[in-house]
Amino acid sequence: MFDRFEALPADALLGLIVAYRDDPNPQKVDLGVGVYRDEEGNTPIMSAIQKAAAKHLETEDSKTYIGPVGVAGFVDGIKSLVFGNGSPIVADNRIAAIQTPGGCGALRVGSELLNRDAQDLTVWVSDPTWANHEPLIGSAGLKIQSYPYFDKATGGVKFEQMDEQLAKLGPNDVVLLHGCCHNPTGADLSFEQWQQITARAEKQGFIPFVDIAYQGLGDGLEEDVKGFRYLAERVPELVLATSCSKNFGLYRERTGGLMVQTANATQATAIQTQIQDVARANYSMSPAYGGYLVEAVLQDDSLRQEWMTELDAMATRVKSLREGLVEKLAQRGVSKDFSFIREQKGMFSFLGISKEQVHELKDKYSIYMADSSRINVAGLSTSCLDYVADALTAVIDG
Repeated sequence: MFDRFEALPADALLGLIVAYRDDPNPQKVDLGVGVYRDEEGNTPIMSAIQKAAAKHLETEDSKTYIGPVGVAGFVDGIKSLVFGNGSPIVADNRIAAIQTPGGCGALRVGSELLNRDAQDLTVWVSDPTWANHEPLIGSAGLKIQSYPYFDKATGGVKFEQMDEQLAKLGPNDVVLLHGCCHNPTGADLSFEQWQQITARAEKQGFIPFVDIAYQGLGDGLEEDVKGFRYLAERVPELVLATSCSKNFGLYRERTGGLMVQTANATQATAIQTQIQDVARANYSMSPAYGGYLVEAVLQDDSLRQEWMTELDAMATRVKSLREGLVEKLAQRGVSKDFSFIREQKGMFSFLGISKEQVHELKDKYSIYMADSSRINVAGLSTSCLDYVADALTAVIDG
């Protein structure tokens, strides 16, 4: 049977990883892979996580399964982190939730839950959206369409066009929204735009499906979910996928959570059984380790404060790199206006250059990024800003 299978083309991002690794140029710069990096180019283990790991290893006394919900303290902690301490939605037991294998696991379980509905649902994603959204959602059996989002001319959001599309949707539609730090563009919705989307959802009856993978890496832990909380307080139902890969640095621990907000506690109880059943059919039980680490950090006041300080330093570094790149390019008088990079949020930005220019940057200067010109701003360093600005100026105006 296996002789009937054909090899698939190599993943473009994985190809970039290999090409960068094998490039002998000492000035090479990797702006492709979407992980946080420090000034030395490392993806560090946060000190709060290291302390939580040591504490956990000292006290762990079993490797048995933890159950379909996952680590209970993790689930409770993530609810409070996203919805807010004292949230009436949480207090009223309107949320069904489980720990998942990363944000991807949350997106997949949430999509399969939606596909169990008897109605013919369509999921609307932003144009563009994170590359793995469509495979995760589409392979669950849901139809996918896109709504206008990124304005290449300004580096911002085409909100009028987006709102026009949302005004045409109804109860059989699901709208996938990036909670903060839009991936891949870095162009975020303003709070006022979240308010308008909320009004649309209330009027049209579509279901918001919110993906929050970067809480704390934009404007702050509370600020980054201000729009989401406004939405959650006003719509009866929504689906939320969250990830701890970036803000806790738990990439390889695959730690995430799915939360489904319902109109009342009775519905939440029913949905809890459904999402546990979906998880059982996919991966049975969540990996426990990352959940225990997040639980330890969120429950210990000292560790929580240490983590928040580290996370704030990471966000501040990314902002300074945005500012630095814009300044360096302006100093060189490059013909393209890159000031939008300063206004965007989180780790990613679209440079808005052509595929040919992206390839020239790689071939001539060993600067690696996706063909779309999406860059991981955290892949920059203060020591390489001049080199990257020189290369961009040469490619654009040379």
